[in-house]
Amino acid sequence: MIHWMSRRVTPIFLWLSIMLFTSPAYAAAESAAASGGGAEWPWWYWPLVLFVFCFVLGVLAVLAGVGGGVLYVPLVSAFFPFHLDFVRGAGLFVALAGALMAGPGLLRRGLANLRLALPVALIASACAIAGAFVGLTLPVSIVQILLGLTILFIAILLAASKNVEYPVVKKQDAIGLALGMHGGYLEETTGKVQEWKTHRTWVGLLIFVLIGFVAGMFGLGAGWANVPVLNLVMGAPLKLSVATSKFLLSITDTSAAWVYLNKGALIPLIAIPSIVGLMLGSLVGVKILARAKPKAIRYIVIAVLLFAGGKALMKGLGM
Repeated sequence: MIHWMSRRVTPIFLWLSIMLFTSPAYAAAESAAASGGGAEWPWWYWPLVLFVFCFVLGVLAVLAGVGGGVLYVPLVSAFFPFHLDFVRGAGLFVALAGALMAGPGLLRRGLANLRLALPVALIASACAIAGAFVGLTLPVSIVQILLGLTILFIAILLAASKNVEYPVVKKQDAIGLALGMHGGYLEETTGKVQEWKTHRTWVGLLIFVLIGFVAGMFGLGAGWANVPVLNLVMGAPLKLSVATSKFLLSITDTSAAWVYLNKGALIPLIAIPSIVGLMLGSLVGVKILARAKPKAIRYIVIAVLLFAGGKALMKGLGM
């Protein structure tokens, strides 16, 4: 089954997406979200639909190279009859689950670097806590508008960003040197140790103030922003940036998640089907990734994000 899917991944995904977004379950979700209801369905209906929905999102996230959280919050908040606070709380745990699974292995292999991660994590975590408190205080309509604008920005960022595998850093700056942001890791494709160091470190750390705040406020995780900043701004190699970003999520999202948990904004009936669906979908996505066409799927993700961002914006404006 996996082999059959792997040869036809793009048309199959398109078919799944069309089926999902035109199904009676999707129509019921949109109708219930518009009316704020959904009580006419049995208790197990929405968790089941959410599981299937998140399974497809999990496949898509792996194939497009983005975190599940950045797709989860805008789409689930737009099409399911759940309060936005509960969706954001579940979104953080969705991102956290994937990061906790990947983080230890990446550290053992030397791909995620503690010297690079810890200063960034300290800043991003503190700002994520602040963002979570602000997000839970603001009116839902304001958060929806800000969420829509943020998702539209992320879609544009994904369309415009071009990562560099080995950025050229001629000289390390004083802050990066003082924080020990340099080292090396074994590049398995060449069998050589790849040396690295950072530059423009203070710019990157300032950007992570905003990244942490946005991650906590909207429950998006921050993988969509961590990698471009570590790679393009600070000059870390792409593989190191991706691995360190995963490890960062396990710290940043934990900080914000405790705020949502303490405020009662986490419902297991929403979080558990979401986490299980996304993780199973990710396993399938990894299996079919070798034969996929990432560019085509990346464009699909960008289109979905534009659609979800526009819908969140209209929902916040009452349209």
